Amino acid sequence: MRNNIRKRKIINMVALAIAFFCAMLGLFWLVFILYDILKEGIKYITPSLFLEDPAPPGIEGGGLRNAFVGQILIVLVATVIGVPLGILGGTYLAEYGRNSRLAKFVSTLADIMISIPAIVVGTFVYAVMVRPLGHFSGWAGGVSLAIIMLPIIVRTTEDMLKLIPNELREAAFALGAPYYKVILNVVYKGAATGILTGVILAIARVAGEAAPLLFTSFNNSFFTMNLNEPTPSLTVTIFQYAMGPYEDWHQKAWAASFIITFTILIVTIIARLLIKWRYKR
Repeated sequence: MRNNIRKRKIINMVALAIAFFCAMLGLFWLVFILYDILKEGIKYITPSLFLEDPAPPGIEGGGLRNAFVGQILIVLVATVIGVPLGILGGTYLAEYGRNSRLAKFVSTLADIMISIPAIVVGTFVYAVMVRPLGHFSGWAGGVSLAIIMLPIIVRTTEDMLKLIPNELREAAFALGAPYYKVILNVVYKGAATGILTGVILAIARVAGEAAPLLFTSFNNSFFTMNLNEPTPSLTVTIFQYAMGPYEDWHQKAWAASFIITFTILIVTIIARLLIKWRYKR
C-alpha cells in the first residue's frame, strides 16, 4: 500500500512538473512576442501614422490612415452581420431547438466551423461574392469576417443561455408571459454579460485576420470609404509592408502590429474581466 501511494505521488509530481514546464514555455513565447512588438513598434508611432495616407513606394513619410479607416469599416460590417445572426442562432439552439436533432447537428457544425482555417473562408467568399461580381470589395471582406465570427457567437450564446435556470423561465410562464418575452426580459438579461463577452472575443478574433481579406477586400493604397471597391485594411497592409523592400515600410508595419496586437489584447482582457465580474455576482 505504501509503495502504491509513493508511486502515485511520484507520477503526480512528474505530471505537474511537465504541465508547469509546458505552461511556462507557452508563456515565454507569448511574452517574447509581446515584448518584441512593444520594443520595435512603439518607437515608430507618430501622429502622421494616423492622420496621413501612404506615401508612394520608396518615399519616406506618410501614414496608414486609409488602412485604419478601412479596417474599422470592414470589422463594423462583420459585426453588424455576425452578431445578430449569431445571437439568434444561439437562441434557437438553447431555447426553441433544445435537445432536437437539428439543434445538435447545428451545434456540432458550429464547433467544427470554429476550427476552420480563415483562408478557407476567404476562398469561399471569393467564389460566391468576388468572382460573380467581378471585383474585390469591402463588403466581401466584412462577410468573410462575419462567417468567422458566427460560430463563436452561436456557441457562446447557446452556452450562456443554457446556464440560466429553468425555474426562472417557469416563473415567467406562470405569470402569463409569452415565450419571446421570457427570452427578451428574463433569459437575455441573465445571460447578457456572457453574450457580450462572446461578442467581444469574436470581434477581437476577426480584427487580426489577414488571410480572408487577401481574397475578398484585397487592399487599396488610397483612402476610400466606398465598400464597393477594393478596401484597405490594417492586417493586409502589415503583411504587404513587412514583405516589402523598404525600411520605412518595415517601420510602419511594426507600428501597426503594435497597435492591432495591443488593441486585441486589451479587448480580450476586458472580456475576461467581464466574465470574472459576472461569476462574482
